[in-house]
Parts: sequence; C-alpha cells; structure tokens
Amino acid sequence: MRGPRDVRRPATLASLAAELGVSRTTVSNAYNRPDQLSAPLRARVLEAARRLGYPGPDPVARSLRTRRSGAVGLLLTEALSYAFRDPAATGFLEGLALACERAGSGLLLVPVSPEVPDVTAVHQAGVDGFVVYSVREDDPHFKAVLERPVPTVVCDQPIGVEGVDRVGVDDRAAMLGVAHHLTALGHRRVGVLCMRLAAGRHDGPAGESRQGDATYPVQRNRLAGLRDGLAEAGVDWAGIPVHERFEHSVDAGQSATAELLAAHPDLTAIACTSDILALGALRHAATRNLSVPDDLTITGFDGVPEARRAGLTTVAQPVLEKGRAAGELLLDRGDRNRPRTVTLPTELIVGTTSATARAAERFFSGW
Repeated sequence: MRGPRDVRRPATLASLAAELGVSRTTVSNAYNRPDQLSAPLRARVLEAARRLGYPGPDPVARSLRTRRSGAVGLLLTEALSYAFRDPAATGFLEGLALACERAGSGLLLVPVSPEVPDVTAVHQAGVDGFVVYSVREDDPHFKAVLERPVPTVVCDQPIGVEGVDRVGVDDRAAMLGVAHHLTALGHRRVGVLCMRLAAGRHDGPAGESRQGDATYPVQRNRLAGLRDGLAEAGVDWAGIPVHERFEHSVDAGQSATAELLAAHPDLTAIACTSDILALGALRHAATRNLSVPDDLTITGFDGVPEARRAGLTTVAQPVLEKGRAAGELLLDRGDRNRPRTVTLPTELIVGTTSATARAAERFFSGW
C-alpha cells in the first residue's frame, strides 16, 4: 500500500517554471496577462500545468495582491430563496446578472434577515462593491455596507443617501396615477394593502402614526401618492383603512384582504402596493365568489408576469432594467466622483380587474 509520502503533490508556480525553464513571471502571465506571451509559449505553459497538476494562481492570494475580488455583492435583506421566488426580485436579479456578465464580473448574494441585526456577512463579503436591493432607512446591514471602502448602488430605497448612486422609479407619481384611475371610476370607499412599513413584525391595520413612522420610503411614497390622489377627489385619508403585511406573499395578501373586508364590507376597491398582495386579494375574492371587478376593483403595482396573466390593473415598472442599470452604475464608473440617480419610467396598465364602482347600497356581509 502506498503511504502518504508517496502521494504526488500538485506542482507550484515555482516548480512549473523550473520544469519549463522559464521565469515565474512567465507562468503567471500565462494566466493573468496572456497578451504578454506568444500563443505557442502560453499553450506550452498551460499544457505543462495540466500534465503536472498545477491548479493555477491562488485566487485568495491574487485578491489580496490586487485588492479586487472580481465580484459584485448584492445585499438582500430577505431569505436567500426570496431572490428566486419573488418575481420582481427575480427580474431585478436577472438584469443585474446581465450587467455583471457584460463586465466579466461575478455576483455574490449576501442575504441577511430583516429581523436579525448581525452584520458579519456584510463585513466578510469579498466583493468590489455592493448593490443594495430595497432596504429600510435604518437597516444595520446597509450601515455596514456604507462602512466598507467600496462603491455602492441602491435600488429603490433608501433614498437620498449622500455619495451613493441610486436606481428607482417615481413611486409617488405612479401611485397617484392609480388613485386618479380609481376616482375617475367613481371609487371613494377604497381600502389599501401595503408591504411592511418599518422594523418589527406587524400584521394588521396600519394607522396614520405607523404610516408616518415608515422607514421604507417606497411604501411611504406609494401610500402618499394614493393619499394625494384621493384627496383631490375629496376623500379624507383618515377614513381609508390600510392593512400591512410583514411577509410579501400571495398568502399574506389573501389573509389581509379577508381581514380588511371583514372590517369594511362597504369597500368598492382595494389598492395594493404590490402585485403579489393584489394576487392574494384576487384569490380571496375567488374563494368568496366575489366578482372582480363588478363587486370589487383590485389594483396592484410592479407589472410582474403573473399579474399580467391575471389581467390585473397595475403599475408596470422595468424591474430587469433596474437591475441592469444598477450593475452598470457600479461597474462602469469611469472617472466620475459624483453620485448619479437613474429614474426609470412606469406605466399604468388598465386590466380587467378595475371598473366603475358599484352602487353604495350594494355591499356584502360576511366577506
């Protein structure tokens, strides 16, 4: 039996150079600067490396030497599976990946919990820069990103961070358009489903105090757009019920709709701050044999493929282009030293889930 001493060790850069009778710099250039070698010499180096079992330069040592990892970090304050489950996040991720591909860069997902303030993953991430995907203003992981001496791009939120590039849409103006659409159809008794507004798990009614303390600017601005549009039609926002959900899922939207309609059976419309919540509202309506839009109008926000297939009236935003633009801002910085803001367009898509408000006397008990 062969013992450990008989096991052949892989070649090193030095031993490979000695075998070929060339300098260590020549071997290194075959991997890191191939333009410095003739094609035949590089082929000879790589063939010898394969034959002798040389694995190539140590990537850790290279990153220490160059101070570059060749990867972009995506900070996602959700479970890792969220990036592959939520359609808006998936579209954004695809766009970011396309930008990384074009630049020859890798992509490292840095998922962290919105309920656990441990920032170790951010401190230990070996990346050349961060793209931060939609986090709250006081998020500790985002603060940890800003402590790193690397460029950072924010998608959606926070807003107005000094020295940081941002990609997003005008959420307030987009939701103002939804409000105008609803009021033009005669809706005055409107309920709202929104995503999480601040730190801490909260599921249920979100009063004006909680809305005012919101640390997620996107949700704050979407609610403000609805408020402004309804006010133009003489609707007092204080009388508009808003229900919040911590989890962003169809199930969450369904349960929130059940609670909202149980408390306010006279509503003629539900405006949701995301398509996912709106799809949950549609599911609840179907289980209760409610006709959409005859009995109830439902609107969303995002324009994800599932919403389009369901005929949802929604605000479509270019989520793939968001990711691409964020990646390009990070990877194509050039010599600029001033932050840039890219505001992408949105479009109100009027589908089959919105119609003229039903008469005031027609409301349903036991929703």
